[in-house]
Amino acid sequence: MGLISKFVTTTVAALVAAVALTLSTPVEAAQKQAKKKATATAKSPAHKQKRSKRMARVVPERPSFGQLAGLRATDDALDLKSSVALVMDQDTNEVLVSKNSDAVLPIASITKLMTALVVTEASLPLDETLTISQEDVDTEKGSRSRLRVGTQLTREEMLHLALMSSENRAAHALGRAYPGGLSAFVQAMNAKAALLGMTDTHYVEPTGLSSKNQSSAKDLATLVKAAHEHQLIRELSTSPEFRVAVGRREMQFRTTNSLVREQFGRPLAEFQGLQWKFADMAIKLESAQLLLYRAAANADKGLPSAYETAVAKAACNQTGFEVANEAVQVMGAAGYSRSALVEYCMRRCRGWMIAGGSIEMLKNRIAEHVFDRRFDQRPPKQKPSEAAE
Repeated sequence: MGLISKFVTTTVAALVAAVALTLSTPVEAAQKQAKKKATATAKSPAHKQKRSKRMARVVPERPSFGQLAGLRATDDALDLKSSVALVMDQDTNEVLVSKNSDAVLPIASITKLMTALVVTEASLPLDETLTISQEDVDTEKGSRSRLRVGTQLTREEMLHLALMSSENRAAHALGRAYPGGLSAFVQAMNAKAALLGMTDTHYVEPTGLSSKNQSSAKDLATLVKAAHEHQLIRELSTSPEFRVAVGRREMQFRTTNSLVREQFGRPLAEFQGLQWKFADMAIKLESAQLLLYRAAANADKGLPSAYETAVAKAACNQTGFEVANEAVQVMGAAGYSRSALVEYCMRRCRGWMIAGGSIEMLKNRIAEHVFDRRFDQRPPKQKPSEAAE
C-alpha cells in the first residue's frame, strides 16, 4: 500500500473510535433526571452526585483479521503496528524483517498479482477485446467501478487497469474470459500457487473481494518474486497512469500508490512540497489520536470528562476530514472514485462531522470549559407581558 492508503486508513481508525465516544451533556443529563425524579428526590445529596457524574462509553474499532487472531500483540524489534510483516532481499532471499510471516489471512487485492501471473503465462492474445458484463459486477461488497457494463477493452488494457488501479471488474473479466471460464481460471490460480510451493495459499476468485482468498506473507513473497520475472507485469503494475478509449470518450486512470505516481517525469514522493504535506498529515493524525487516547484512557479509569471527550471528537473529526481532503488532492481525479479508499474516508469523515456531534456543538462545549460557565445559545424567552406589547 502507498502512503495515501496508510494515512487515510489511520484516519478512519481514529475517526471511528472518536465518534464512538458518546457523552451526555450536563444540560441533557439534568433534563432526563428531572423527568424521572420528583423535585424532592432531585434535591437529595445522593441524586446530586449522580447528576454530576457524566458517563462515557468507548466502542472499539472493528478489529482486523490479524487482531482477531491475536497477531497484533506479537512482539517485534521495530514495534510494528501491522499484525503481519515480511521484508526480504530479493536477490539473496535474506529475511530482513519478519513478524507472523506464516500466519494465513485474507489477502484482498494482492490476489490480482496471481490473476496477472496466470493470464500472462497463458499467452492469451493481449489484443483480444473483452467486454464487461453483469457477471463482473461486485455482489460481495458492493464496490463501485468506472467500467460500466458493456465497456469493451483489450485484454492488455484490462490487465493494466487491474494491476495499476486495482480495478475489480477488469480482474473478474480476465478470469471469466479464460479458456474454460471462471472456474477453470480459479483452478489455474491454485495450480500455479501449488507449483510455486505456496502451501498456505488458496483462491476462490480473481479480484480479492472475497475474504476466502487467503495466503501468508511468506507465500506472497514467493508470488511477488515470480511475478517480477515478467516484464509486462513489472511495467503495468508500476505505471503511474493510463488512458483508455471507452466508446466516444477517453477515460484516465491513475495508480493508487503515490510512491509510483509521477509528475514532470519524477515520482510524486520526491517533491519536497508533497513531503511537507505528508508530514503535516502525520502530525495532525498523531495529535488527534493522542487526544483520543487520553479521553478513552481516563474514561476507562472511571474519570470521564465532557471537555476531554469533546476535544477528542472535534480533533479527530476535523483532522480526519482535512487529511482525507488532502489525500484526494494528492490522488487527483482518481480520489473521487467511489471504489477508492480516500473517497470513502472523505465521505465518512464528513458524515461523522455531523452525526457524531457537529464541530460547532463540540466547540460550544469546549468554550464552556474554557470560560468555566454555561452558554445558552437559544434566544431568551419573552415574558407574557412583553409578548403582549
